[in-house]
Amino acid sequence: MSGVGTTNQSDRDDWIRRQLERLPAGWRLLDAGAGEQPYRKYCGHLGYVAQDFSGYSPSQSLSGLQMEAWDYGKLDIVCDITAIPEPDGSFDAVLCAEVLEHLPDPVAAVLELARLLKPDGVLILTAPFCSLTHFAPYHFSTGFSRFWYETHLPAAAIQIEEIAPNGNYFEYLAQELRRLPDLMGRYASRSAGPRARVATRLLLDALERCAASDSGSAELLCYGFHVRGRKRGAE
Repeated sequence: MSGVGTTNQSDRDDWIRRQLERLPAGWRLLDAGAGEQPYRKYCGHLGYVAQDFSGYSPSQSLSGLQMEAWDYGKLDIVCDITAIPEPDGSFDAVLCAEVLEHLPDPVAAVLELARLLKPDGVLILTAPFCSLTHFAPYHFSTGFSRFWYETHLPAAAIQIEEIAPNGNYFEYLAQELRRLPDLMGRYASRSAGPRARVATRLLLDALERCAASDSGSAELLCYGFHVRGRKRGAE
């Protein structure tokens, strides 16, 4: 079976790794909403600071998609992401990966992260363009379009240097098609029989061919956007 629809996380992780490796040695980095801190391993050359509200537990809700287990590890700062107890301009760079959809007020979070950045500091953001309910009850937005970033980042004095879609329409459909057998059992009490499995294989092959020849379908739908911005320097 083709691999279309399976690279959402791996492509995102690879992009974040490259962004972190570009940062100069010795820079102080805030990982805002760090969760289990999966990107700490790329930050050996940086002053890494992990922040999270530390309130999620997989057993807290039965709704939607949940992690089987969750361990924040040792966090440096435990607080609300919109009120981080650090002075203005405390960080050379801020990473906020797959967090915005879990915030009641993502615009307030962006303003707070911008406050914490030094002039010319780097902001690294990722979030879904479209997502299923996950990490309930802390799931407040299904996702964010490029226009959301293009509106709210400049208003927070962040100049966008890169905004790139992760995946495209065909890859997103393939990702959701792969979920179908599990969700059939969970929500419809049905199993995918031989005909459904054959149909799935044929559709995935077709989606892989379309994804390979794609010419811009991400403007309709994709996994999410990868954004690198820079705080405008002092006037």
